[in-house]
Amino acid sequence: MGDVAYLRSLLTEHPDFPKKGIVFLDIFPILRDPVAFETLITHLVHHTTSHTIPQSPSKKIDVVVGLDARGFLLGPIIALRLGAAFVPVRKKGKLPGKCAQATYEKEYGQDIFEMQADAIKPGQQVLIVDDLIATGGSAKAAGELVAKQGGKTLEYLFIIELAFLEGGKKLDAPVYSIIQASD
Repeated sequence: MGDVAYLRSLLTEHPDFPKKGIVFLDIFPILRDPVAFETLITHLVHHTTSHTIPQSPSKKIDVVVGLDARGFLLGPIIALRLGAAFVPVRKKGKLPGKCAQATYEKEYGQDIFEMQADAIKPGQQVLIVDDLIATGGSAKAAGELVAKQGGKTLEYLFIIELAFLEGGKKLDAPVYSIIQASD
């Protein structure tokens, strides 16, 4: 069984969560299994080192940005393996110091993401990581925060992409997802 099929087999489906009509794909069984978690991280790092980095102008990733909260589970490990810094993007009011802000649409209104204002230096090459892309709103906000600080997003990495929602079309860089869900 290949990496993708193996990881897909471990996802747990939860019908009607968080609301009726939605089938929630739970990544936590992967994180509970050390071999599966290593497979996940290795897969993402291999993609980055064999695809993303060779196409980048500087041939390296300077910063890995992880989105609140599941991006915090993947981002630091990927950053460590790439020799890059890790920068969190959090919901408004959760980070100390001066912060840049970006607003994004949620199912029932808007929310605000923040990043510490000095977290990314102009010209740095950035990878943005989260567990899932649906409509693309939160990832787009993270990309806006990177751009506000003068960074260049090279790619967005996800475990799961709800491809039918076409969230990747909103983003300013290519999307890589291990698993594409079509419905």
